[in-house]
Amino acid sequence: MKKVHLTLMIALCSMATTVFAQQREQQKNVLIFSKTAAFRHASIPKGVATVTKVLNANGIRTVASEDANYFCADSLRQFDAVLFLSTTGDLFNAAQKQAFQDFIHAGKGFIGIHAATDTEHSWPWYGQLVGGYFASHPEVQDAKMAVINRKHPATQHLPEVWWHKDEWYDFKDIKSELSVLMTLDETSYKGGKMGDFHPIAWFQEFEGGRVFYTGLGHTDESFDDAAFQKHILGGTCYVLRLKK
Repeated sequence: MKKVHLTLMIALCSMATTVFAQQREQQKNVLIFSKTAAFRHASIPKGVATVTKVLNANGIRTVASEDANYFCADSLRQFDAVLFLSTTGDLFNAAQKQAFQDFIHAGKGFIGIHAATDTEHSWPWYGQLVGGYFASHPEVQDAKMAVINRKHPATQHLPEVWWHKDEWYDFKDIKSELSVLMTLDETSYKGGKMGDFHPIAWFQEFEGGRVFYTGLGHTDESFDDAAFQKHILGGTCYVLRLKK
């Protein structure tokens, strides 16, 4: 009888070890990167804290940094995606750019929030990755968005029409093949310059990796909005290939 109990205990321990190892393998890690070399958004600390809290609460581990030295093979291999939170300007040297490209080519992911499109304007590959570049914006104000894809994890919780207060970016060099999630209704606010078709959030598969971008996230108050938090979480889950 003791031998049977011992065999059973060994089997249970082995099973628990296997399950724990599988859970560790499935755990996803995201680098939240918020370095700026041009305009710096005052909402970055709030944004980093909120995104960290939301992702951690959903089992996604995070590291927050503004150190571009993370963009080397040894450091990046510990992450499954990088999240650019209102980054601006030219951030990387040639070796760091190559490491970033290799990261995406290995099937890893990219999430961009707000000024991620105001980053690396002179690096065409990055423009293709993020999907377009910031061009201009009017003052912060309420605006109406049409949620044109409500099946995606980033938007499935949203109504068909979503009113939100933010700083509304106009973009240039938007890729035609992007999968657009939401568009801005320029008749609902003052100062829009893109016309009838004004994408404000999108996703794509790019050179082996997955990409999600949202133009929202200028103000502290944006990060207090539960709908916006779910928007970021859903986009991150898509990039990480996690079920939401």
